[in-house]
Amino acid sequence: MKKFFLLSLLLAAFVGKLAAQDEVQVLPEIKVKALDGKTVSTADFANDGKPIIISFWATWCKPCILELNTIHEEYAEWVEESGVKVIAISIDDARNAPKVAPFVEGRGWEYEVYIDENSDLKRAMNVNNVPHTFLLNANKEIVWQHNSYSPGDEEELRELVKQLAETGKIDAKE
Repeated sequence: MKKFFLLSLLLAAFVGKLAAQDEVQVLPEIKVKALDGKTVSTADFANDGKPIIISFWATWCKPCILELNTIHEEYAEWVEESGVKVIAISIDDARNAPKVAPFVEGRGWEYEVYIDENSDLKRAMNVNNVPHTFLLNANKEIVWQHNSYSPGDEEELRELVKQLAETGKIDAKE
């Protein structure tokens, strides 16, 4: 009887773990600041049912800047082929937040850029370090995420975005 109880307990734990892996994670509703200082809810992030890339970055993070600069070089092509929108979330704290707008303007980034000064969105999305990139589908469900950046990573992301735009899903999940 003890063995049966123990086996049932293990089976329940295993099934629970499998169910947890299939849970869909959606973009949490958190307030962030736009570059003009207005407060914006992430619930208002939209892209007409097309893919959205959420990129967490900071002005002091060289790999973040390299990733966003690299995507920016081909961003117009990405938008044309998939309709994707990049939303860059700066995690710079209150001391560095005033540097974000001039930083973005100086690089000519055409992304929507917001500041997560209190790290509320960062915590809600379990971002431990930057760069951390998320790919969202039409329902704002996280279908892929990647931490760190190496040259060439943007090509994998571009392929996933195209696949998501064409089929509504992707094959890879990180």
